[in-house]
Amino acid sequence: MSASLLKVAGLKKAYGAIQAVGGVSFEVMPGEIFGVIGPNGSGKTTLFNSMLGQITPDAGTIELKGEDVSKLGPLELSRRGVGRTFQTLQVFGKMSVRDNLIVAAQEHRGTMLGRMFSKDDLSLGDKADALIKQFRIEHVAQLKAGTLSYGQQKLVDIAMAFMSEPDLVLLDEPCAGVNPSLVGGISSLLKDLNQNPKFGKKSSFVVIEHNMDFVMDLCHRIMVMVEGQVMAIGTPAEIRANKQVLDAYLGA
Repeated sequence: MSASLLKVAGLKKAYGAIQAVGGVSFEVMPGEIFGVIGPNGSGKTTLFNSMLGQITPDAGTIELKGEDVSKLGPLELSRRGVGRTFQTLQVFGKMSVRDNLIVAAQEHRGTMLGRMFSKDDLSLGDKADALIKQFRIEHVAQLKAGTLSYGQQKLVDIAMAFMSEPDLVLLDEPCAGVNPSLVGGISSLLKDLNQNPKFGKKSSFVVIEHNMDFVMDLCHRIMVMVEGQVMAIGTPAEIRANKQVLDAYLGA
């Protein structure tokens, strides 16, 4: 088996007397889609924010491609190959869809001063056009993102995360607020991005999502968290058959 892309070991984070994450360990392999599920208050968001560099864990390590990145911030992680989406949309409503994608990649290009005075980067435009085609949103590419439906804006938000050719993409509830009729389309799109990378670079995904059908269909492996602890890690079939998980979380 190849070396892990992401390795989280003994991660802990407390808020006063509340242990939000209590010693979580797991690995994500290159090209893997890894799901994280659990009831509200199980520590999923704290875990995600730690991996995104938004908060610093109290203990434990986060390694990306063998490098300890536990204390790095979001920008540094982004430049090391971590893409991300959030529960709340991060699109620029007054800019076109195409320009949203280009802006999402510009933070990876040199210094801010250099970007301000550089000529238009045609390679970013080409990348944006390629992703726009893969996401099947050519018909809205020149429209202001704020005029699109919520589901379309969600697609733009996800596409923005792939503009930097990330090694790892953290997806925070990609189906939240999306019309149920579009959920299957998002799943198919993410599978296509995983199996047929547009830029010849295969990404791994870590997905937090409450839609169980979506997670079970999309993910190669799933981690179940309860009260800041890992209850189980396994394939969708193994998670479905785990009596402890069924009793504690899935309600069977």
